[in-house]
Amino acid sequence: MVRKLKYHEQKLLRRLELVSWEAAAGSLAEVKALRRYRLGRREDYVQYKALARTVRALARRLRDLGPDSAAFRARCASALLEKLYGLGLVNCRRSLAVCESLSAAAFCRRRLPCLLVKLRMAQNLRHAVTFVEQGHVRVGPEVVTDPALLVPRAVEDFITWVDASRLRQKVLDYNQERDDFDLAA
Repeated sequence: MVRKLKYHEQKLLRRLELVSWEAAAGSLAEVKALRRYRLGRREDYVQYKALARTVRALARRLRDLGPDSAAFRARCASALLEKLYGLGLVNCRRSLAVCESLSAAAFCRRRLPCLLVKLRMAQNLRHAVTFVEQGHVRVGPEVVTDPALLVPRAVEDFITWVDASRLRQKVLDYNQERDDFDLAA
């Protein structure tokens, strides 16, 4: 007989699956990607891998179409490349070869914390994730608190600090651009 677990033991073992612990561990590459891009949930990375696999399969299908459907292939290929370019997942819209090499890391690089580091609004990913979770960042008019937000190219220019953020005030003080009206408020 096994005794009933105490409350603190249940709390510690809540996320641990003892039956399939080897399968839940994931591969070494997956763990490295989770650490490199500061992904909070493994499910996000699994979803990014599935999306990248789907795009690669679609690009292979378009490439393998026969010569009698060249117009359809060109139309679908340009639509796919335009969509992926608009999302920021590929850098050029020339050929399907870039779609066939799409990886989950491309999705991870379009997350909001990665773009904060790219825009030099944060020193590293750890600080960027903290800023997003604490509500210091907005995309357009909306305050974003989910670091898993994928930011398309069209919206990338609208990433700013929240007006009432202490970080924004520090940046304005440092650049000596703070308005006297803001001091009164």
